[in-house]
Amino acid sequence: MAAPTLNRSLSRWDLIAMGVGTIVGAGIFVTTGIAAATKAGPAIVLSFVLAGAICALVALCYSELAAMTPLSGSAYTYTRGTLGEVPAFLVGWNLLLEYAVAASAIAIGWSGLFGAALNSLFGISLPKAISAGPSDGGVINLPAVLIVAVLIGVLIFEVKLTAAVVKTLVAVTIGVLVLVIAIGAPHVHPGNWSPFLPFGVHGIAAGAALAFFAYLGFDVVATSAEETRDPRRDLPWGIIGSVVVATALYVAVSAVLTGVAPYSTLGNAAPVATALAAVGAGWIGKVILVASVVALTKGLLMVCYGPTRLVFAMSRDGMLPKALSHTGSRGTPVRLSLLLGTVVAVVAGLLPIGTVAELVNIGALFAFLIVALGVLILRRTAPDRSRPFRVPFLPLVAVGAIAGCIWLATTFEALTWLRFVIWSAAGVAVYLSYGRRHATASPVAEAPGSTASPAAAAASADAPELPASAALPAGGVA
Repeated sequence: MAAPTLNRSLSRWDLIAMGVGTIVGAGIFVTTGIAAATKAGPAIVLSFVLAGAICALVALCYSELAAMTPLSGSAYTYTRGTLGEVPAFLVGWNLLLEYAVAASAIAIGWSGLFGAALNSLFGISLPKAISAGPSDGGVINLPAVLIVAVLIGVLIFEVKLTAAVVKTLVAVTIGVLVLVIAIGAPHVHPGNWSPFLPFGVHGIAAGAALAFFAYLGFDVVATSAEETRDPRRDLPWGIIGSVVVATALYVAVSAVLTGVAPYSTLGNAAPVATALAAVGAGWIGKVILVASVVALTKGLLMVCYGPTRLVFAMSRDGMLPKALSHTGSRGTPVRLSLLLGTVVAVVAGLLPIGTVAELVNIGALFAFLIVALGVLILRRTAPDRSRPFRVPFLPLVAVGAIAGCIWLATTFEALTWLRFVIWSAAGVAVYLSYGRRHATASPVAEAPGSTASPAAAAASADAPELPASAALPAGGVA
């Protein structure tokens, strides 16, 4: 029986839109102000530059492995081919938690913003019984459950529909951000940028660590490898392009916000509206509210998409039950999407999500570090393998990515590390009890000329062949 595969239908621009759609979520309307007020002050601009620079280094490493191995699973798949089953399972296990918790938290946030938008625009207030979980005095957070159900329906239908929805919502979000920059820029007062480092140099790193979760978007691009029409050429564009575009937007918006209003006034749920209201553009508040709902919608769609492709890869490899890798007539993992959607909907509908951002961030940093290490290992152990995209200035880029991830991880509290260790220990137990006995051969680690695994063979059969003249130049994107 042939290994299940996904339909290849995504273009280069679909990938960039999906990455930007995940990175530039409603957080750009909220996190920028909160990070400035509590972590970095006006130097939040440098925090985003730092986070973007580290992610750019990681993105280059991702691009080399993604172009070499056009399979779903992103960091999990790459780690399995370089460091083996146990580290790969831990990477996948932590990314799964990262995605699931993030999706639940985003769904709850979406519910709150949706309720606020209804009240602001139409004067409608949702009853607490259907807009909050039991611990918050309600019965069920129905809007959170319904939005997850709608987006899972989009994911099940076809990946081309998902990409079309995301591109539309990304265009709306970027349009609003350009409006914010255009309105605010003429009112920037340089005196608001002094003192520039009220929290010291450490504040720059702390702000970058807080914002780092947003950059999970390029991992989502990597998970779409099996659904990309020309993965060897387009994955590097999608991964690197989404990081560059998103970083530019974050830097521009944070510079305008801290220039228009004192950074200490931005530590609230609507810092963009607060800053623009100070310059007589209070009407923008309603526009920002609607844009935040739109931004959260596309972000939630992509964060629900990511784990379905991750678990698809893990289950196809035998690390998790193979039934989860079953695909429907439209080439999407229907069972898996329904299962993960149910889990996210239950958590979002019944439970409050407290301080989870740092737990999510540490999982991402762990995966990014391992990917950078994997590039170094494969260059040494498989130097002759075809590399349509090559990381430039190796080993400096990979070492810089590893050092950057470690630096940001040192800003987390001890409790965050404890949660990470506990969840990883649970992952080891799952691997020992199931994954170790059912795992199939790695689709990545074969030496040149050896027989590929069924998954790799299926992906290779679907992947387009490039003539030598069309290959990517070493160290760059064509």
